Amino acid sequence: MRYNHKKTMKKYIQSCIPFLAAALLLLSSCVNHPDVPTSSRKTKSLPAIFPDYCNVTVPYNIAPLNFMLPADQYEECVARFTTPDGNQQTYGNGVKVQIPETEWHDMLNTAKGKSIKVEVWGKKKDEWLAFNTYEIRVAEQPIDEYVSYRLIEPSYVAWSFMEIVQRNVTTFEESQIFNNEITSTDREKGQCINCHSYQNYKTDNMLFHVRLSNGGTVIVNDGKVSKVNLKRDYTISSGVYPSWHPTAKLIAFSTNKTRQAFHTAHPNKIEVYDLASDLILYDVKTDSVSVICADPELLEVYPTWSPDGKYLYYCKSVPLPEELRDKDIRSTFEKIQYNLYRRTFDLATHQFGEEELVYDAASEDKSATLPRISPDGHYLLFAKGQYGCFHIRHYDADIVCMPLDKDAPSDIDLTNLNSKKFQDSYPSWSSNGHWIMVASRREDGNFCRVYFSYFNHGKVEKAFLLPQEDPEQNTFRLKSYNRPEFMVEPVKISVEEFSKVFF
Repeated sequence: MRYNHKKTMKKYIQSCIPFLAAALLLLSSCVNHPDVPTSSRKTKSLPAIFPDYCNVTVPYNIAPLNFMLPADQYEECVARFTTPDGNQQTYGNGVKVQIPETEWHDMLNTAKGKSIKVEVWGKKKDEWLAFNTYEIRVAEQPIDEYVSYRLIEPSYVAWSFMEIVQRNVTTFEESQIFNNEITSTDREKGQCINCHSYQNYKTDNMLFHVRLSNGGTVIVNDGKVSKVNLKRDYTISSGVYPSWHPTAKLIAFSTNKTRQAFHTAHPNKIEVYDLASDLILYDVKTDSVSVICADPELLEVYPTWSPDGKYLYYCKSVPLPEELRDKDIRSTFEKIQYNLYRRTFDLATHQFGEEELVYDAASEDKSATLPRISPDGHYLLFAKGQYGCFHIRHYDADIVCMPLDKDAPSDIDLTNLNSKKFQDSYPSWSSNGHWIMVASRREDGNFCRVYFSYFNHGKVEKAFLLPQEDPEQNTFRLKSYNRPEFMVEPVKISVEEFSKVFF
């Protein structure tokens, strides 16, 4: 039998037509430009969109601010975006508004330094409602292209699967840096990965910790990967909370004996506390560890360098009252409070100066942790709550901004950044100092998510949630975003490359 190639190819093409048509239909449904309602009833309120992007200020390179109306209240949603030059575009597919990246970035570029006007209509019980118009202000300063975070269970007790990932915030691309399945050799013991850190926002010098099974600190030094053990006979543990010196191959760590307590009646469900903690300095070149400070009676934690590398900031507990000093910490944890300190640092000799009090939180009956200095050195961000050092678990925790420069504004209002009900913690600065990132549980009190806020000469704008391609992803991803960090470039080393240092 002769084989007819042309006839076979024709049949193959014909068989593909339905699939091609379906694919084109799917693509067209993803970019839906509906007409605005011809008639609607005007309301006196802003639309109850999720995430809340009403009247926010965003960088000109952020990913599309996709949103949705509540699916249990509305049947459809249409949004019209108007740029400063008068161009208009409409979007809507069911109750969701999802904007193609190319069209969105064109709008942002047109509106840089100005605003995009947004009109929203929602269909409810066969009636269209027209909400108040809001604006999206577009700042002239960009945001760092990448952030990274650990995705973990919200309870902090399960680590059967854990990963550190990086996200391109100008798009929706998310990729894995490392996961705990590829190198764990003891399933019963498990493996915890945490505390990723970068030198000066770049990734050729970085680290993360691996604990329990196959544990160690994974360090990238000029792009070369190794695993080191930072425990010494004279330290209480290996390195825990890290901070890279901005220019030298030096890393400040706290060393900690950390414990968790789980409450049945206390409003803060989980308490994370230290039985002991000190500060050490690790020299990457010589693989040597020196002690920075090790007060046997007090706790020192969360080191962070000033941008010029001349100061090391950190948190230190204040002495407990005499009658509580011999008590079990499980009964005294609400009395432990931290102040902020700093020491000068001589890069030539690796010597630290005397301790200097920066912020006396205990005098206000408060506790301050997680200091971060702005890239220009003018401002200090930190988390503040009633007690302790793990404020992401404390409902009263908020972010505070303190000026370090006499010429900086002295009264910095962070009302637009902090949530009203739930905890905000782990603040950080973008590399240009114009964007603040925090980890917050403001949506539901359980899951920690990433928020950004525009910072301009001491003025802080309304915080907005990290955009997602599908706005519903913010609710169905049942993971907490832990320790979000800004990066100016992605991690280039693959998961497989990292895994080689374990075997």
